[in-house]
Amino acid sequence: MTTGPTLGQVLRSVIDSPVWARLRLSPHQCKTVRALAACRTGALGGQLFCCAACGREHFVAHSCRNRHCPQCQGAQAADWLEQQQAALLPIPYFHLVFTLPHGLNGLLRQNRRALFKLLFEAASQTLLEFGRNRLKAQLGITAVLHTWSQTLLDHYHLHCIVSGGGLSLEGKGWVASPAHYLFPVRALSALFRGKFLAGLKALFGAGKLEFHGQCQSLTGAKEFACLLRQTAAVNWVVYAKRPFAGPKQVLAYLSRYTHRVAISNRRLICADGRQVTFDYKDYADEAKHKLMTLDTLEFVRRFCLHILPERFVKIRHYGLLGNRQRQERLRQARQWLGAPPPAEPDQAPTAKDARTDAPPARCPFCQKPTLVFVREIHPQRANPVPVLDSS
Repeated sequence: MTTGPTLGQVLRSVIDSPVWARLRLSPHQCKTVRALAACRTGALGGQLFCCAACGREHFVAHSCRNRHCPQCQGAQAADWLEQQQAALLPIPYFHLVFTLPHGLNGLLRQNRRALFKLLFEAASQTLLEFGRNRLKAQLGITAVLHTWSQTLLDHYHLHCIVSGGGLSLEGKGWVASPAHYLFPVRALSALFRGKFLAGLKALFGAGKLEFHGQCQSLTGAKEFACLLRQTAAVNWVVYAKRPFAGPKQVLAYLSRYTHRVAISNRRLICADGRQVTFDYKDYADEAKHKLMTLDTLEFVRRFCLHILPERFVKIRHYGLLGNRQRQERLRQARQWLGAPPPAEPDQAPTAKDARTDAPPARCPFCQKPTLVFVREIHPQRANPVPVLDSS
């Protein structure tokens, strides 16, 4: 059985080529690309094992554990999901997606941290306000930021998992929403648009936005006001998907979305150093699977568009699930719902606790469970990759 290329292989082919400097990556982007390129290659070190049965040695390379790496997200997602199980309640959950108009893409590229934060604030405040006004309750929200389309272009949107109801604002019980309907999406869209554009105007007034290149013309108050009017005139999409069947289905969904990166290895079809071909869904054509071929440098450039700002939190909780007094609110919710307390989590080591990757249960050569640890292999000293600032 043949396998396709990996993202790490594609990135290594660019790092080692003369065209690397043309990408003009920021130091953080460069560091991320180098980490993904080195993942599970031995460059980060690893562990050497020997089979007591057949005597052959087996090397297990360290992974990079970078949140943008498609090879490392599985274990991190499993650890995160185990922590979230205690927050699930026996109620319906809804999935809503808040999408920003593409007319803001240029401004978003140059103000990622500030406008990503504004996206979280506008969407969460919209949902919490609807919960207060229509249900007289405090909802629970988990929001996950995605920045990409299927073809790796800019597509800034927030996936929100919303509780079907919440704690009464008067503290007198649990207020349930209808099982198959939460809020009208057109009304959500209008309020979301108003909150985001008001926040954008405030950031401009406070001088907290940057304008470079094609966005340079927006430095003037009239020009920026024109952008706001044009953006307000287009449709803002808030999409409500079918409600989940129950908490287990919510966990299954979260395992696919919370730690997803711009492109997974399984979507990569072939790469020859010059071009990369990958699979994508064309949602404009009934979500049919199609192939796209890009120049390798363009493929890497698009991928790097979705490297998040350093230490930016892409999964956030609000309302009932907000970090402050979260456990007390969940305890009250379970009490009103008549639900038992959550089971104690297993005390197994998590991905953060273990620096190394677990060895296979069996020897890859003789298939016997007789691997014995020999020694730690230290990381290789690689030549530094040149770093160019994006300014």
